[in-house]
Amino acid sequence: MSLTKSERRQRIHYRVRKTVSGTTQQPRLSVFRSNKEIYAQIIDDVNGVTLVAASSREKGVTKGTKIETASAVGKLVAERALKAGVSNITFDRSGYLYHGRVKSLAEGAREAGLKF
Repeated sequence: MSLTKSERRQRIHYRVRKTVSGTTQQPRLSVFRSNKEIYAQIIDDVNGVTLVAASSREKGVTKGTKIETASAVGKLVAERALKAGVSNITFDRSGYLYHGRVKSLAEGAREAGLKF
């Protein structure tokens, strides 16, 4: 039985989510990557609330290569998180490899001041 790419990613995501969850003190930074865009949200899993979100579809995000855009989204979500009083997070790569756009988003968030 061979899995499609998305089914494989979903399985990995479920496996990771068994251990990674966001609390009020240390929420979870979740990443979703489509072929064109990238989305990030900071989630408090205890209360089931999205605290902050950012995506490459927003007007303020600079356009360039996909990796540059992902870095800009990481910085934007970090700025919004710091305004909301969140500085420590856990990173949820959502089953994607920590490589390319996902890594760029994480590094952009770190540069802007998030700790994880």
